[in-house]
Amino acid sequence: MGGFDLPSVAGQERLFSPVSRSGQSAVLRVCYWRYFVWGSVKIQPSPVDSPLPSKEPMKLGCFACVALLIAVSTCHANPVDAVLEARGPSGPLNGTMLSASTYSGSVVLIISGSGPIDRDGNSPSGIKASTYRLLAESLADQGISTVRVDKRGMFASAAAAADPNAVTISDYAADVHSWVESIRSRTGTSCVWLLGHSEGALVTLVAAKNPSRLCGLVLIAAPGRPIGEVLREQLKSNPANASLLDQAFAAIEALEAGKHVDTRTMSPALLPLFRPQVQDFLIDEFAYDPAELLANTTLPVLIIHGKRDLQVGEHDAFRLKGANAKAELSLLNNTNHVLKVVTSDDRRINISTYTDPNLPLAPSVADTIVRFIKAVPSDR
Repeated sequence: MGGFDLPSVAGQERLFSPVSRSGQSAVLRVCYWRYFVWGSVKIQPSPVDSPLPSKEPMKLGCFACVALLIAVSTCHANPVDAVLEARGPSGPLNGTMLSASTYSGSVVLIISGSGPIDRDGNSPSGIKASTYRLLAESLADQGISTVRVDKRGMFASAAAAADPNAVTISDYAADVHSWVESIRSRTGTSCVWLLGHSEGALVTLVAAKNPSRLCGLVLIAAPGRPIGEVLREQLKSNPANASLLDQAFAAIEALEAGKHVDTRTMSPALLPLFRPQVQDFLIDEFAYDPAELLANTTLPVLIIHGKRDLQVGEHDAFRLKGANAKAELSLLNNTNHVLKVVTSDDRRINISTYTDPNLPLAPSVADTIVRFIKAVPSDR
C-alpha cells in the first residue's frame, strides 16, 4: 500500500515499511522443561510427568526443587511472546504481545508506518530494520509490555480484509480501537498507550479523536503537516528526482483536491507512489492535518523526533508541539527515521541502517518513552 515514506523515487530508495513474524506460532516458555504454545504445536512431555521415585531419591529431589525454583525465577526474568488477535472487518487481525517480566501495568500498542510493513518493522520491499521488534524488546526490558500488529489485509492479518488497498485512515483507526479492546480483555488494564511511527502517528491521532480507554500518545517521526506537503518535501530533497518533480507535484495537487490521477502517461518511476490502486487511500490521507488533530486532544502526548531523520523534518515536530502546548517534545541526537544511531551526514550510510536488523536502536528512544509513561499517573 502506498504512503509517504519514500524519500527517493528515481533512485528507488524505498524507505519504510515494517514487517512481522507473520503467522508464526508464539511459544510461551515455562520452566519445568515444557513448552506451552499458542497454536498447533504439541506440548512436549517433561521429566516432572514421570512417576515419583522412592523416598531416598526423593531427598535429592528436594534439592532439585530448589534448583527448579531458581530456574523458574530465571525463566520469568525473560519477556514472553504470545500471539494475540483482535476483531477485523472480515476476519481476525493478528499481532504479537511481548509481556514484560517485571510488568509495570502499562501496555503500548505499536502502530506502524506506511506501506506493507509487518509487525516487526520489515517489508518485502527491502526494509529489514526490525524497528518495532527491537523497540518492543527494549520496552519489555524496562517493564512495559507491548503489542505490535500486522495491518488489515497484510501478512498474518490477511483474512481481515480482502483488499489491503481498500482502506482509509479512519479504517486503521477503527482497527486500533479493536486492538485496545482485545488488549484490555487479555490484560485487565484500564487503558492502553498508543505509539504511532511515521504514518502510524497520523493513524494514532485519528484514533485519539475517541480517547476512551486510551492512556496517552507517543508520536515518533510524526508528520506535522498534511501528508501531501511532506511528500513534496521528501521528493524535492533528493536531487535524483529533479526531472520528476513537475509531474509528481501535479499528481499530489490533484489528489489533494480529491481528484484521481491518470497514470497512463506518468513516468514509471512515479507509479509506486501514485498507482491507481492506492489513489483513494491517498485522497483520504491527504485531507488530514496532524497538527490540527493534536490540538484537539486532551491526552498526555510525547513527541519524539530523531535529528538524523531523512523523511520527516524537525520542523514537523515543532509544528506538532506548537499545536499542543502540553505535549512533551524530545529531539534525539544522531537518531534516524528507523530509530537507529547515525553519526554521519552521508545519506547512503543513513539508508544502510534500514536493512540491518542486527543494528540496535538508539538507546535514548526506549529510555525517553519509559520515563514519560511512568511519569503519568496510572489512575488518570
